[in-house]
Amino acid sequence: MAAERTHLGTIRGRVTVGATVAASLVLVVTAVGLVIAQHRILTSNLDGSLRLRADDLVATIIGGQLPEVLADQGDTDAVAQVVGADGEVLAASSNLAGLRAIADLPESGDVFATAKLSIDDGSFRLMSRRIQLGGTGLAIHVGASRDDVVESTRALSASLGVAVPALLAALAALTWWAVGRTLAPIEAIRAEVAAIGGTELHRRVPEPSTDDEVGRLARTMNEMLDRVEEARLRQQRFVADASHELRSPLTRIRSALEVDLAHPAGADPAATHQSNLEEIIGMQRLVEDLLQLARLDAVAGPARRDVIDLDDLVFGDARRLRADGRAQIDTSAVSAARVCGDPDQLARAIRNVTDNAVRHAASLVTIGLAEQDSTVELTVTDDGPGIPPAQIERIFDRFTTLDAARTHGGKDGGGVGLGLAITKEIVERHGGSIVVDPSRRSGARFVVRLPACP
Repeated sequence: MAAERTHLGTIRGRVTVGATVAASLVLVVTAVGLVIAQHRILTSNLDGSLRLRADDLVATIIGGQLPEVLADQGDTDAVAQVVGADGEVLAASSNLAGLRAIADLPESGDVFATAKLSIDDGSFRLMSRRIQLGGTGLAIHVGASRDDVVESTRALSASLGVAVPALLAALAALTWWAVGRTLAPIEAIRAEVAAIGGTELHRRVPEPSTDDEVGRLARTMNEMLDRVEEARLRQQRFVADASHELRSPLTRIRSALEVDLAHPAGADPAATHQSNLEEIIGMQRLVEDLLQLARLDAVAGPARRDVIDLDDLVFGDARRLRADGRAQIDTSAVSAARVCGDPDQLARAIRNVTDNAVRHAASLVTIGLAEQDSTVELTVTDDGPGIPPAQIERIFDRFTTLDAARTHGGKDGGGVGLGLAITKEIVERHGGSIVVDPSRRSGARFVVRLPACP
C-alpha cells in the first residue's frame, strides 16, 4: 500500500510533479531574467562612465593637453586612444603604447563594442566617437575592463544555480507532504469502503471534522451507505414477509390435498376445490402486488404523464364497488379534478384505498374529491372500527395488517398488507401524499393529496 501511495502515477505524485515542473519553469525564467537584467544594468552603467570619460577626453583635446592627459592614463583597467582619419594613433594611454588602433573609425555618434585586448586576458568594453578638430576628422576610443560585469554576473548565476534547485526540492517536498496530508482522509475512506463487504453495511467511513470537499465527500458516502443498508434491510424484510405470505396458503393447499388423499372416503372434492381456488386467487393477488411493488421500486417516478380526469377514475371504481355489493358507496362529494400522471397507477391506488375501506366498513364508504389552490384532495371514509392512534404510523408499511383477519375472515378474507404500501408509493411518485385523519373518533378517513394539473 505504501508503494502505491508513493507511485508517481497517483494523484499525490502527479500534483507534486506538476507543481514542481511549473515552479521550475517560473524560477528558471525568473533566474535567467535576473541574470540578463543585471548584466544589462552593469553594462549600461559602464557605458555611462565611458561616455563621461570620452567627454573629458574631448575637452582635453580641444584644450591642447592631449599628450599629457593620455600619458597619465596608466590604469590597466582603463584605456584611451586618439586616432587620425588615416588610422594613425596620435595619442594613447600608457597601457596602449605602441599598439595600433583598437577599433575602427566610427561614421558618426557613439559606437560601443566588446573586444579582447592584448594588454589583459579579460575583455574590455569599448566606446568610439568621431570628432572634428581644425577641419580634421579624429576618432577617440575609450575602454574599461568588463571584469566587474562578468564577475558579478557569474556570481549571481552561481547563487541562483544553487538557490533554484534548493527551492524546487523544498517545494516538491512541501507539495508532497501537503497533498499527502490532504488526501489522507480520502485514502482512509477508500480503504474503509474497500473493506466493507455485503454483510457489513453497518460500517461507515471516517468523517473529517472539516467542512471542505473531503468532509462533504465522507458525509455523502455515509449517507449513501445508510440508504444502501436501509434498502438491503428492506429487501430482506420484503423477501421474508413474501416467503411467509406465500408459504401459508401453499401449506393450506397441501394439507387439504393430503387429507383428501389419506381419507378418500370422507373427502369432499367440491369443497377442497373451492378452498384451494380461494387460496390460489389470494396467492395470485399477492404475486400481482409483489410485481407492482417491484415495478415501482425500479423507477423513480410515474411511467406516464397524461392529463387525467381523476373524477372519472373515482366514479369508475365506485361502479365496481357497487356491483360487488359489500357496502353502500356515497360519491355525492366527488367533483371534477385533474392531475398529471399514470392513469393505470392512479387507478390502482384508488382501488387499494377503497378496497381497504370496504373491507373494514360496517355498511357505508364515503368518497370525496375536490380541487383547491392547485391541490387535488381525495378522501375515502368508512364507518368501521377505525385505526388505533398508535398504529397510524405503521398502516402504510409493507405486510402490515392491523385487523385480526390477516389471512382469513372478514368480508373478503383480509389482505396481506401490501395495498396501502403500494398506494403510498404511487402517490409519492406523483408528488403527493397520503395520510390518515387522526381527528376521526369512529371509522377511518384516508386523505390523498396530489398536485393539480394545470
